[in-house]
Amino acid sequence: MEFSLDSFDGALPVEITIDDDNGRYMIRKSDTSGEFFNSPKELIQWVKAHFREEEFCQPNEFRGMLSRFAEYEISEQGYL
Repeated sequence: MEFSLDSFDGALPVEITIDDDNGRYMIRKSDTSGEFFNSPKELIQWVKAHFREEEFCQPNEFRGMLSRFAEYEISEQGYL
């Protein structure tokens, strides 16, 4: 699962990757710095704590990403 969100604070989009097949859980921020995580749960918690929809040019894309995260979390728990 990959997301690319345009933010107001940089020319480059924020890139968020949850790649279970290769064990890659990372964020590249608009300033090109990044965050790496050991699990998708850690990444999702970090996004919820550090990003707000008002930071992005298309807030609906941010909300859509959070919705996909919720679906992912439920499927990981075996409820889907």
